[in-house]
Amino acid sequence: MGLAKTEMFTDQQNEIALFSKVFGHPARVSILQHLFKINACVCGDLVNEIGLAQPTISQHLKELRHLGLIKGNVEGTSVCYCIHTENWTKMKETMLAFLNQDIATNENCC
Repeated sequence: MGLAKTEMFTDQQNEIALFSKVFGHPARVSILQHLFKINACVCGDLVNEIGLAQPTISQHLKELRHLGLIKGNVEGTSVCYCIHTENWTKMKETMLAFLNQDIATNENCC
């Protein structure tokens, strides 16, 4: 398998690619939607809500936490997760700047 050669690209390009990847799986989208819907920390009831096995949910939570879009606090034997609002706002700014590139472009292109 070839290397991604991420070092060839800017930090911003790599960041946009990572954000895009996190939204590339419906389970992660569902987890984020659930966290926004309840507007509170969730402690362990994601399996019933999302409908996937605990190890699968844990892997998706790990990806979301790795990017900093969610944060977790240990409470007893479980970890409670919620949206990391500061990082979410930064991600939105980065993605909007990327997605809004077309607004400033010339309409006369092919």
